[in-house]
Amino acid sequence: MSSFKEIVTKAVIGKAKKNSSNTFSLTPEEMPNTVLGCWVINHKFSGTKGSNGSVLVTGSFDVNVWYSYNDDKSTAVTTKNFTYSDTMNIPLKEDHNITDASEIIVRCLRQPTVANVNVEGGEVKLDIEKELGVEIVGDTKVKISVEDDEDDYDEIFDEVDDPILDEINEDYLNEASN
Repeated sequence: MSSFKEIVTKAVIGKAKKNSSNTFSLTPEEMPNTVLGCWVINHKFSGTKGSNGSVLVTGSFDVNVWYSYNDDKSTAVTTKNFTYSDTMNIPLKEDHNITDASEIIVRCLRQPTVANVNVEGGEVKLDIEKELGVEIVGDTKVKISVEDDEDDYDEIFDEVDDPILDEINEDYLNEASN
């Protein structure tokens, strides 16, 4: 006969990913003519519980832009730190809710990269794309079948082959009292 028990454990109760593209701008010290290269470094991010069961992901990264100026006779590199904030509505499984005990795990599935760059009136305009994934870990219940049958063990008896033990008279005490 079997019965069921419920185990309370932590499991992923919601999971989603989001692609985003944002436009940022920076103004170098000199008037740029041409962008020669740009790259994104030092990406940092974290997720917190937002309003209405959403997850708020905040982060930052540095953008380095290598550009030419002075009629393409000189070059320079400028760096700027940008911050972002993304709200993600994560569909939750089995009517779970995000609570203060829920753990929010944010992963960068595709690092921020510059998709497009333009020079417009002394400013460098950057289109930056990234992909973030969020998992929400919370308490859930799992039902398992429990077998009530005991697991019987086979009993092992040690066999002793000792000729001296074979000569022992087990009725010695009874014979001595007679």
